[in-house]
Amino acid sequence: MTSSANTTRSALRKGEKTREDILRVAVDLASVEGLEGLSIGHLARTLKMSKSGLFAHFGSKRDLQLATIETARKIFVDYVTRPALAQPAGIPRLWALCDRWVGHVERKIFSGGCFFSAASFEFDSRPGPVRTAIVAAMREWLGTLTRAIDEAKKAGHIKSSVSASGFALEIYSMAVGAHWALQLLDQKEALSNARRLMRSRIRSQVTPAVRGGRLARFLKF
Repeated sequence: MTSSANTTRSALRKGEKTREDILRVAVDLASVEGLEGLSIGHLARTLKMSKSGLFAHFGSKRDLQLATIETARKIFVDYVTRPALAQPAGIPRLWALCDRWVGHVERKIFSGGCFFSAASFEFDSRPGPVRTAIVAAMREWLGTLTRAIDEAKKAGHIKSSVSASGFALEIYSMAVGAHWALQLLDQKEALSNARRLMRSRIRSQVTPAVRGGRLARFLKF
């Protein structure tokens, strides 16, 4: 490989790393101040960069918002979804998804709490590509929860009468409510309450085999 090619590849890697670093700051900024408050000028001031330097990575505010949503989605998948899906199908996997969702808020993986809960409220009535990207991310998450419940039903851990999609929405509604109570009402116990409520709701739908077996430890019977 020529020296010129090596230089080009090095420059590309450096550019990609810079873009990743910028987007990680953008995600935290948007989680606190909202996606609509995220602009190239605001981000440039936060990063102490020039606007022209940021324009080299993002051509517009919309491009920046969309890239920020995608970065937040990848962070969420890396921290919540992927580790939970590594658990055995059934109750272990379903509970891991719930527990890690609460955990990502507790550990402030995003500075402002749950990035997508905040973004969903901010853009729920605003049509356009930003809303579309948020909807896609939320459908992906609800789809993951729904599949986990379906798997638990097939494994004989959850009652066959349970609607997987309805139960997924119910569980996530508890999580969103807890996030609202924590962020807006400053209820410090909101997340521990969410864990307790989700655990209790899942327990109410398990089969007798789970209630009296080794999997009971996941739900602390």
